[in-house]
Amino acid sequence: MKYYLIAGEASGDLHGSNLIKALKKEDAQAEIRCWGGDLMEAAGGTLVKHYKELAFMGFLEVILNIRTIFNNIRFCKKDIENNQPDVIVFIDYPGFNFQIAKWARQKGFRTQYYISPQIWAWKEGRIKDIKRDIDHMYVILPFEKDFYESKHQYKVDFVGHPLLDAIYDRKAISESEFKKQNGLDERPIIALLPGSRKQEIRKMLQIMLSVVENFKDYQFVIAGAPGQDEAFYTPFLRKKNVHWVQQKTYDLLSVSKAALVTSGTATLETALFKVPEVVCYKGSWFSYQIAKRIINLDYISLVNLIMDKAVVTELIQAELNTSNLKKELEKLLEDNSRKKILQDYEALEQKLGGAGASENTARLIIEKIRQ
Repeated sequence: MKYYLIAGEASGDLHGSNLIKALKKEDAQAEIRCWGGDLMEAAGGTLVKHYKELAFMGFLEVILNIRTIFNNIRFCKKDIENNQPDVIVFIDYPGFNFQIAKWARQKGFRTQYYISPQIWAWKEGRIKDIKRDIDHMYVILPFEKDFYESKHQYKVDFVGHPLLDAIYDRKAISESEFKKQNGLDERPIIALLPGSRKQEIRKMLQIMLSVVENFKDYQFVIAGAPGQDEAFYTPFLRKKNVHWVQQKTYDLLSVSKAALVTSGTATLETALFKVPEVVCYKGSWFSYQIAKRIINLDYISLVNLIMDKAVVTELIQAELNTSNLKKELEKLLEDNSRKKILQDYEALEQKLGGAGASENTARLIIEKIRQ
C-alpha cells in the first residue's frame, strides 16, 4: 500500500521514522512518501520536503512567513494528488496538517492522525475539525483518551508513547566512553537542551549559559539540534567550560547529572532518561502575551502535565533569569531533591504504558485501511 506521512518538526521526524520502520515490517510492499527529516528518509521514506523549511516558531514568526506556509500547503496538495496514497498519516504539526486534512477529506482520501495536536491546551474548538476530517486518531498521552472520548465523544486509540521505543532501542554508551569521544574531563555533566529552532536556541542559550561560572565543579554540554551545524553554536562555545555535541542528545542525557531544558518534547525525553531537570521557556513578548491569554493549562512541561503535579520546576518568561536558574539547578544537585524527582520519574514511565507505540500504530493504520 501507499502511505503519505506529514511531520513538521524534529520530534515528528523521530516518531515518523520509527513509524516508517514499523509500517515496512507490517507491510513488505509499503511505499512511503513523507514530509519530515533525515531520520524519516533514513528509515526508508521518500522525503518530499525537510521540516527545516517548515518550522516557524510563535505567532509573529508565522505571520512573517505566511507566504512560504501557503506555498508549502499548495505544493503538498498537488504532490498528494499526483501520488494518490491509500492513506495520509498526519504527525502532530496541527497548523499545517489541519489545512491538508480538510482538503484531503473533501478529495476522498483516508485520513489518520498519529500524535494528537494539543487541543486540550488551546484551540479546543478544533475538535469539530478533527471529527469532520480525521478518520482515526492515535494518541500517545494517557489523559488524551479521556479528553477525546469522555469530553468530546470521539473514539481514539491510546498506543503508548513512542519516546519509550526510541529510548529502549538505542545502543547504550558508558559515561567514560562518552567523555573520551567528546573531549570531556572527569567532572559530572550538566546537559543544555535549548530547543531546535535558531531564534529559540539563541534566546535560551544566552540565559542557560549565564549560570556556568557558578558551577565550576561541573562541565556543561550543549545538545546540538538536528539541522543546525557547529558554526551556528560557535559564539556560545567561546565561554569557558562549555562544550557541544551533535546527533548525540540521547547519549548525552544518559550520562548527565542534571539538565536545563527548553519546554517541549525534550522535557519528557530528559525525564525518561532519569535526569533531574529545570524546564525553561521564554518567547517573544508579543507571542507570550497572546499565548497566556488563550492557553488554559496549569503546567507547560509534558512531565508535569502527565503527572498532574509539579514534578519538575518550570521557569517561564520573567521567572527565567540567572538568579532563579542558579537556585533551581543547585537544588537538582542535592540528594534529597534528586531522590524525590527520580521517584516521580518512575511513576511517569508507568503511566506511559510501556514500549510498542510505533508497532501498535502501524498495525492499527493497516487494519483501518483494510476495514
